[in-house]
Amino acid sequence: MARQERALRTRNALIESAAEQFDRDGFETASLATISARAGVSNGALHFHFASKAALAGAVREAAAQRLGRITGSERQPGDVTLQTLIDASHALVQGLRGDVVLRAGFGLGNNPASRDPGEDPHGLWQDWVEATFAQADREGELAPKVSPQDAALAVVAALAGFEALGGQDPQWLSPATLTRFWGLLLPRLAHESVLEGLLASGAGPEDI
Repeated sequence: MARQERALRTRNALIESAAEQFDRDGFETASLATISARAGVSNGALHFHFASKAALAGAVREAAAQRLGRITGSERQPGDVTLQTLIDASHALVQGLRGDVVLRAGFGLGNNPASRDPGEDPHGLWQDWVEATFAQADREGELAPKVSPQDAALAVVAALAGFEALGGQDPQWLSPATLTRFWGLLLPRLAHESVLEGLLASGAGPEDI
């Protein structure tokens, strides 16, 4: 059991170190030697856990997908408005992209074909969840007349991808204020009047639930 725990700690340390290197230097430039050194393990230990740099990138994407799942998998309560659930998840995702290097690197690696290894793609998982959530909001009568859930999902997925990309150069793109302004602009066009007034573009914090 102790050996298994050490192996898990080593693997997690390598994933964290790799995420930092991929996020800072890019997949092609990142060095396995640097990744192992910063994780405090030998090159041999790295290759024991990961056969290649692409496999290590796949593990980073997998870890990012798990963290995304915690964002999108929050249990809903009776009476929750589906659109507010989507707004809240988008704020949690932007916060994660700003402060969680594994989540940020996992999304960034999804944009690089050279880093692809069989495994979860955070971009695809996020898109699938947004599409399913808008479809549910449509079934529940939360979308304004003539608003297509497919078109709404397209707008939100594209906007968040843009915030992610631009945030690498200017952190303001990944600020709560920027995302709040986005939702404030979109919601009057998107939401049915029966739910619009109760929606919080800034996200519903614990004190608002």
